Amino acid sequence: MKEIIKIPEIKLDWSKYHTLDKIKEIDIPKSAGVYRVKYNDEIIHIGKASSLRRRVKYEFVNGDGENHSAKKRILKEGKINLKEIEIQWALTDWPNSVEEYLHKKFKEEKGKLPKYTKAT
Repeated sequence: MKEIIKIPEIKLDWSKYHTLDKIKEIDIPKSAGVYRVKYNDEIIHIGKASSLRRRVKYEFVNGDGENHSAKKRILKEGKINLKEIEIQWALTDWPNSVEEYLHKKFKEEKGKLPKYTKAT
């Protein structure tokens, strides 16, 4: 039996980019969503979260990198000044699907995933 699944059009309302030190002052939504991490005007990571506040603010910004694999990879390499990293996010009820789409789109444009992003 074949089943047709129709996925609604998803419109992302991206926040502006924020540096890690400024994010501490921002009330990030607790909702699910996707986020992009930029360094020197280049996207270095695309991720998803069931709670953007927890992922971005508490794990990625305040944490030591132990809880978030992308931050661990960035810290391990040691070539990036964390003060120059910028993050933006968008809310979505479909974070898994949107992240997968953003990975696919980035890979089509650049030929590979962002440096600190693992394949979905």
